[in-house]
Amino acid sequence: MDGVLTDGRIYLSEAGETIKAFATLDGHGMKLLAQGGIVPIVITGRDSPAVRRRVADLGLPHAVYGAKNKLAAAQPLLDQLGLHWDEVAAIGDDWPDLPLMVRAGFACAPAQAHAEVKAVAHHVTAAAGGHGAAREFCDLLLIAAGQYAKLLNGHLETLDGSGH
Repeated sequence: MDGVLTDGRIYLSEAGETIKAFATLDGHGMKLLAQGGIVPIVITGRDSPAVRRRVADLGLPHAVYGAKNKLAAAQPLLDQLGLHWDEVAAIGDDWPDLPLMVRAGFACAPAQAHAEVKAVAHHVTAAAGGHGAAREFCDLLLIAAGQYAKLLNGHLETLDGSGH
């Protein structure tokens, strides 16, 4: 979440509430994954009403909040979904993400990720976290799955179905 779907900054209101900024571009990418038959999973070390609200707004059914050990949090979800690590793509920006990234079949890091994370990533996005990195990651996955063009063409159709 932080550093991937946000720019990593945490704002605290005077009342102590966590405030985060999310890019709609990234959110749409997460929705497109599901439409393309790819199961998005969120595993975050933080927990806040803002994070839970964003995950709910995106309709993501698989999320773990406040994960101290992201690998331990991920394994039961993968078992439940019948997925193996070579079928997993992961994106992360800092050391807590490394155990997931080194096991994943495809690992990605946002442009501003820590150097050690970039070193294990198969791809480093041009965009920074919270500014399109997640969308770039989603687009790569959709292209690899052969779903990108189909989803794009669906968005290009006009209301009368005559195409573009």
